[in-house]
Amino acid sequence: MHPRPALLVFRVTFPVELKLGPLMLPAHLLFEVLAYSLGYRLYTHLRQRTPDRISTDHRLWIFIGAAAGALLGSRVLGLLEHPQELLQPPGGWLYYLTNKTIVGGLLGGLIGVEMTKKRLGVTASSGDLMVYPLLLGMVLGRIGCFLSGLEDGTYGTASTLPWALDLGDGVLRHPTNLYEILFLLMLAAFLYLLERRQSLPDGWRFRLFLAAYLLFRLLVEFIKPAPALPGLWLTSIQWACVAGLGYYAWLWGREAAPSRSAGLGR
Repeated sequence: MHPRPALLVFRVTFPVELKLGPLMLPAHLLFEVLAYSLGYRLYTHLRQRTPDRISTDHRLWIFIGAAAGALLGSRVLGLLEHPQELLQPPGGWLYYLTNKTIVGGLLGGLIGVEMTKKRLGVTASSGDLMVYPLLLGMVLGRIGCFLSGLEDGTYGTASTLPWALDLGDGVLRHPTNLYEILFLLMLAAFLYLLERRQSLPDGWRFRLFLAAYLLFRLLVEFIKPAPALPGLWLTSIQWACVAGLGYYAWLWGREAAPSRSAGLGR
């Protein structure tokens, strides 16, 4: 008796390259371009439909501050992820320019925005409008990371789970990029449904987005092969997540204090 053939056989050779006419483009590059372009298109669409308390000029400066902070933060934290390679970078000096991480970009962008807003005297939230464009861009970016296989360095540790994948080296691994894509889609759906049921205070969409993502990255880094910093138990990315979560815990505690004091005075 012959075995019944599978209904669907899906094979991928990593890293994936896409053919566009005579050109062969890395899938990671293509999806990174899509992430920036489609994310920006969604941002401009939402800004046209959403009342904005921040002027166009101030928005431009805030955008510049966010971009500068994100660029610096992503590079610095990316380099700190493997401090042992700083003195002898693999691939030469380009290593210092190409190594980056989303967590550093988000936290660096947040610092850049807050410094710019303080300089301009802007008190209204500027991050709420960026949440869904960021989610879209991050999902597209992680698709590119997944299709790049081991080259991107964002893969997971070895696993025996049924959905573990071979990314090109014969080792079944946690598909951490797919985990992140699923988490980001669920987070987008949660925020959308939450806002449909109740109105969130100014700035809370971004706070919930970033706090949830930092918590996810803090946990998922335990199933990635990046080593913990010597004597510090966690990786540099995890410590950055802890710092970001600590900042939001302090911020929420500071805002809750006046309401508790008002309740005691009644």
